[in-house]
Amino acid sequence: MTISSPSILVLDSGTMGLADADWDLVRVHGALTLHHNTPHADDSAILEWIGDAEIVLTNKVPLRAAVLEAVPKLKLVSTLATGYNIIDLDAAKKRGIAVCNVPAYSTPAVAQHTLALILELTNRVGHHSAAVHDGEWCQSEFFYFCKYPMVELAGRTLGLVGFGEIAQAVARLASSFGMHILAYRRNPGDVPDFCPFAWADSVDAVFSQSDIVSLHCPLTDETRHLANARRFSLMKREAFFVNTARGPLVDESALATALRDGVIAGVALDVVAVEPMREASPLLGGVPNLIITPHNGWATVETRLRLLARTAANIQAFLEGNPINRVA
Repeated sequence: MTISSPSILVLDSGTMGLADADWDLVRVHGALTLHHNTPHADDSAILEWIGDAEIVLTNKVPLRAAVLEAVPKLKLVSTLATGYNIIDLDAAKKRGIAVCNVPAYSTPAVAQHTLALILELTNRVGHHSAAVHDGEWCQSEFFYFCKYPMVELAGRTLGLVGFGEIAQAVARLASSFGMHILAYRRNPGDVPDFCPFAWADSVDAVFSQSDIVSLHCPLTDETRHLANARRFSLMKREAFFVNTARGPLVDESALATALRDGVIAGVALDVVAVEPMREASPLLGGVPNLIITPHNGWATVETRLRLLARTAANIQAFLEGNPINRVA
C-alpha cells in the first residue's frame, strides 16, 4: 500500500518524554500531530483526536472495536510498545487496518533495572544513603554502619519465570555476579551457555528452590496472579521476590500479607496491577521490606529513542508496501 505524505497522529506522546525535535524521526514520513495524552476510557475523545488520521501511534491508549469501526481513513496502527493487547485485533483485521508493534527495544534497560532492584534488596544502597543523610552514621560506635542485613549474590540461585530475551539478559548479568540460574519456561529447549544453569520442571520449583525469584513472563489468563499466597508460602523465608514484567502477575494482597508476616524477606517491584498506582493499593500503607519503582525500568533515554526509531521504521516499511513487525 502506498500513501503519499500521510497524516500521522500520536495519542499519548507524553509517555515518551522526548523533545519535539526527536519526533523528526517520524515527522519525515508525513504530517505529524502530537497529543500529550488522551482519556483512555473515552471512545468519543479518542475518535475526535483520530479524525482523518491515516496512521495512529499509541502507547497505552486503547483502540477498541467501536473506534476502529468509525475511522474509515485509518490504515496503520503502530504501538509505541511491544504489547498490543490494547488494540482490538479482530476489529482491525475486519477493517483492513494493519497493526504493528516494536519488539525487544527495552531489553538492556529492563535487565539493568532488574539487577538494580536485586542489588537494592541485597545491599540497600538507597536505604543506607538515606540513613547517612539522616545523621545515623554520625552516631555510629564504629567506622562502619550497617542498618540492614547485606547479602552476597555469589553462589545464590536466581529463579526466572519465563526465559525470553529480557530474562536471558538478566541471567547473563546475574551470572557475572557468580549466581546460579534456575529458569522455567513451557518449552525449555537447549541449555544456554550460562554457568551454572538448570531448567526447572515447574513454576513451583522456581519459587521453592530459589534465593531470588524474578518474573519475566507475559500476562495471560493463565499467568494472572501466578505469584500468589500459595507460591509465596513455598519460598525460603530469607528469599527475595522481583517483578519487572506485568503487575497483574502478582496477587498484591497476598504479597503484602507475606511481607507483613515475614513469609519472605523482601520484594522489589517496577510494575503494579493498576497504573498509575492508586492510593487504595494494598502495597501502600507501611508494608515492610518493599521497594517500588514507578514502571520506569524501561525508560532510559537510549530505550525511548530506540523505540521511536523502530516505530519510524515500521511506518516507512508500511508505506513502502513491505510492513514489518506486523501482528495483525
